[in-house]
Amino acid sequence: MEEKKRFTSSDIEIRPLYTEASAVTEKPGEFPFTRGIQKDMYRGRLWTMRQYAGFSTAEESNKRYHYLLQQGTTGLSVAFDLPTQIGYDSDHEMAEGEVGKVGVAIDSLKDMEILFEGIALEKITTSMTINATAAVLLAMYIALAKKQGADIRQISGTIQNDILKEYAARGTYIYPPKPSMRIITDIFEFCSREVPKWNTISISGYHIREAGSTAVQELAFTLANGKAYLNAALEKGLDINVFAKRLSFFFNCHNNFFEEIAKFRAARRMWAKITKDLGATDEKAQMLRFHTQTGGSTLTAQQPMNNIIRVTNQAMAAVLGGTQSLHTNGYDEALSLPTEAAAKIALRTQQVIAFESGAADTPDPLAGSFFVETLTDEIEHAAQLYIDKIDSMGGSVNAIENGYIQNEIAAAAYKYQLEIEEAGRIIVGVNRFAQKEEVVTDTLEIDESIRAIQIEKIRCLKSERNSLEVDSALYNLKKAAESADNLMPFILHAVEVYATLGEIADVLRSVFGEY
Repeated sequence: MEEKKRFTSSDIEIRPLYTEASAVTEKPGEFPFTRGIQKDMYRGRLWTMRQYAGFSTAEESNKRYHYLLQQGTTGLSVAFDLPTQIGYDSDHEMAEGEVGKVGVAIDSLKDMEILFEGIALEKITTSMTINATAAVLLAMYIALAKKQGADIRQISGTIQNDILKEYAARGTYIYPPKPSMRIITDIFEFCSREVPKWNTISISGYHIREAGSTAVQELAFTLANGKAYLNAALEKGLDINVFAKRLSFFFNCHNNFFEEIAKFRAARRMWAKITKDLGATDEKAQMLRFHTQTGGSTLTAQQPMNNIIRVTNQAMAAVLGGTQSLHTNGYDEALSLPTEAAAKIALRTQQVIAFESGAADTPDPLAGSFFVETLTDEIEHAAQLYIDKIDSMGGSVNAIENGYIQNEIAAAAYKYQLEIEEAGRIIVGVNRFAQKEEVVTDTLEIDESIRAIQIEKIRCLKSERNSLEVDSALYNLKKAAESADNLMPFILHAVEVYATLGEIADVLRSVFGEY
């Protein structure tokens, strides 16, 4: 009887035996960085163990940050609620039912001050998952650092700031693509001058994968978006050897262990070639640095403790793939935001891999594996076909505007779901080894009263601030948006006089329109 063929999630056939592979001759830390961006990788410095948190009010999130720092997390990662992500204050009618639900509500610099109370911004790195309103949240962070007396040239962290994947996969955009790209390049320019250690964009494949793409599509669409940002910055006259050093990436780590490792290795190699072709000569501008989060869409509500094993498998793949930063999901996140217990076991998972597994003892431990090297080549080839097609359309912005990327993701998601429903793809506890539902009672509930708390804070803020200063700052921002001026200094000033996030977003809506 003929053996059934096996394939990765990207339809790359897995052969029964691998007996040779193309040789990777470079060492870790050498162009094109297939084997890692540092010559010693984790022997020199472990990845940043970054736990994603943010819920309810700034006060509640601040307590969770102090808890995570006490448990040994080495970087903070902020989740914002939906109104904050799409530029509405908590008192806006569009915010009803969403305040504090999927992240923390931030309406003004006052909330940012509470969020980081007792935390010196100069001593930690912070990643903020924010896109359409990234300029405003970054301005609040800079304003707070200045109030703390920090040297803003020394503060470090990342804003996601990747609007193209919002149009393609996630949906939290505000303005049309072209003005959105203008805001992003304004951030690049401002930070290269004023906040040189800040990563100004985290080009995100994570949400593309969460929307249902394959590993190859995640890689291809992310790098194609990266090319679009490079070209936009080059058109603005920025030096690729300066701004490309501040670009980082954000990838998903899904279930197929070896495919994910090969994806990360291929990503570094492909990005090194893309940046070099666009004129980067500095090696640091050619390096793909990335954060990884384990796959949220792989978590199951059925038998949720199984998610601890899934997350461990994915975290190990990310480490063997050479990530610079890692977030591990809580086992209960298919049911709610993670409880403290789930957040702790997720962090301990990383610590066990780091200090007990031996995975950190040598760079690129799987280099030379016939299977891994062949799979790396095959993923690169498949992803390059997609990038070539997007280039022929005039790049990512055009490919998104005509629906190509969205349709490819939707088709892959549909195929994956059919495979699960027809049991062609086994999900343990869902379509095999199922059992009577386990009930998880300890989940995190977000109280509806949070909106009332935030509305009262906004009312107090508006009664105490200098309204003439606010009006003047918003007027100047509007004039800047109507001109070609860099918007960041105007947004920063508006934030410092306690204009709200919604007020700033509304000024930009009045000039750019909504998408």
